[in-house]
Amino acid sequence: MPPPIDFNHAMIYTADVPRSLAFYQTHLGFELLEEYRGPTMVFYARLRIPGTNATIALHLLERGKTLTTGGIRLYFEVQELEAFCAGLEKAGVKFTKPPQLMPWGWKHAYLDDPDGHEVSLYWAGEKRLEKAEGTR
Repeated sequence: MPPPIDFNHAMIYTADVPRSLAFYQTHLGFELLEEYRGPTMVFYARLRIPGTNATIALHLLERGKTLTTGGIRLYFEVQELEAFCAGLEKAGVKFTKPPQLMPWGWKHAYLDDPDGHEVSLYWAGEKRLEKAEGTR
């Protein structure tokens, strides 16, 4: 029997859908599944990590609204984390924290997308679904 709930996607509000779309496609390797355009602009795009069912959606911020960030961080697991991050740096992506081993045993690197949403690139390997030492 399938689980009663499944995660579909995360909606990321943006001030500029094409700019965010370029970031997630060019730097993180997402592929475009669909986009919706109005007469003068793109207002929505849905992307997928190739070979997976993991999707995100980019949605244009409503006119008159102020974009706020914080309170959420997007996590993307990357097996060859250091090499992937080196390629991003070479392409001009700035990291807020370079790859480093965290106390719970995962390696993380932190950066912001074009709107300032925090992104963690990490590698947990077999520890991904295990409890970290010292936790309950």
